[in-house]
Amino acid sequence: MVVRVMNFAELQETIGIRFRDESVLRQAFTHSSYVNEQRGKRIQDNERLEFLGDAVLELTVSQFLYKTFPKMSEGEMTKLRAAIVCEPSLVKFAELLRFGELVLLGKGEELTGGRQRPALLADVFEAFIGALYLDQGLDAVFTFMEKYVYPRVDKGEFTNLTDFKSQLQEFVQQDNLGEINYRILEEKGPAHNREFVSEVLLNNRSLGVGTGRSKKEAEQQAAAKALILLGAK
Repeated sequence: MVVRVMNFAELQETIGIRFRDESVLRQAFTHSSYVNEQRGKRIQDNERLEFLGDAVLELTVSQFLYKTFPKMSEGEMTKLRAAIVCEPSLVKFAELLRFGELVLLGKGEELTGGRQRPALLADVFEAFIGALYLDQGLDAVFTFMEKYVYPRVDKGEFTNLTDFKSQLQEFVQQDNLGEINYRILEEKGPAHNREFVSEVLLNNRSLGVGTGRSKKEAEQQAAAKALILLGAK
């Protein structure tokens, strides 16, 4: 049985949004491994869009929580927002919309299962949000989120997810302990099987080191160790 793969026209039909510039939509699904194999062609990968989309997601989710839960404290909103925009949640959204079928990958990344890799799917979702913002502005992003993300928040899907970075930040803030920073110490392995090592610091003092398949996951693991060291968990 042959399973037909969705194309960009079908995606736009599904979500009810027609991009004015379809090239920016295509860029959102273009992985760096694909660009590396297209030498001589002026093709951009999705990493800059991912950066933009990450910020747009933070803003739109923050506004939604602020308006929807007027009695929720700052700390509670921080935790819930972190749960909504964390990698596992973004992967769920990407899978719901079959984003994996549209990703443009290099041959090596394709052969090693990159299309199903969680970090890649989460990045593509962020890049899509960045592309939608560039093409049509914040109102279009809010409309999209109201259809595919916010209803799942209303159902309480994210209230039980653990976000160690937010817990650590709240613990440090309530006791005025200082400033938390993260830094990547090392990136190991090939592009299709990368492992990151992250360190969390409080006033430049190391509190913990974590590893993960993405920078976000490594930072979460480092924050979890810091909470144990500080006796907050």
